[in-house]
Amino acid sequence: MTRPGNYFAGHFVERRAEARQADDWFDAARKDPATRYVAMRGTAVLMHADDSGAPGRIVFLRGTDPRVVATPPDHHVLLGWFQGERCVLVELTAEAAEDAGLAAGETYAELRPLAANLAPDDAALLAYARALTIWRSNHRHCGRCGAPAMPTRAGHARRCSQCDHESFPRIDPAIIVLVRHGERALLGRQPSWPPRRYSTIAGFVEPGESLEDAVRREVREETGIGVGAVHYHSSQPWPFPSSLMLGFMADGDGAEPQTHDEELEDARWFTREQVRSGEVLLPPPEAISRRLIEAWLAEG
Repeated sequence: MTRPGNYFAGHFVERRAEARQADDWFDAARKDPATRYVAMRGTAVLMHADDSGAPGRIVFLRGTDPRVVATPPDHHVLLGWFQGERCVLVELTAEAAEDAGLAAGETYAELRPLAANLAPDDAALLAYARALTIWRSNHRHCGRCGAPAMPTRAGHARRCSQCDHESFPRIDPAIIVLVRHGERALLGRQPSWPPRRYSTIAGFVEPGESLEDAVRREVREETGIGVGAVHYHSSQPWPFPSSLMLGFMADGDGAEPQTHDEELEDARWFTREQVRSGEVLLPPPEAISRRLIEAWLAEG
């Protein structure tokens, strides 16, 4: 049985990586009147505001928009084709954003608060754009020699102006796991979360470590629980700032949880009845952690 995709994921964008190789990609995009531009100021995206003033839909600019025209070519990234039209990320300079201002009903907004109200295709596009923007902003210089690095491959790589080293976007792999034992699931909470909020265990994969080893290490480090069998469930891009969440279901040893570091303030075993009763405030529906919990609930 094929599972539906996680939020922020899905084949909504035709990336067409081969199009990034064309030296004239920028001119082709500008000459195409159908090209749509997603505008970002830092990590905030240009959105239409609804009647209440809250951001609702993406503002897709055209190539004639003054903000697009005023932004230099090296601030443009070819995202691919979205809903059948060429789509370009334009990272607005402060000057372009301020000089042009905002049209009526426009606002800049961060993706994370928007996520729950976006259509899946819009959410996936913005997750993609945000991840690229953050990488490009953090890698303006060569990691090998420190010289300025210039964008190549339609914005999807940077080449050093001195040593010619080419670098590509980096993704931080992280495991996230629902640990179960009998009819109970292991959930933990961070101190900053709302009262009663509990979630699955998560952590970053370390160099030289398999995903299964990362699951066992993170669960042991954070809760003291030993893990046996580990089963892959699904994955989710998580651009806050640049993670790929790799979801698992795993079998725990049933011991009493003990928090061992400052990551979690509490960890407990919960029954399905406790979770269904509302005793636990679950993660938001767009998070893969919520999907893992719901998959476990559906098992019994």
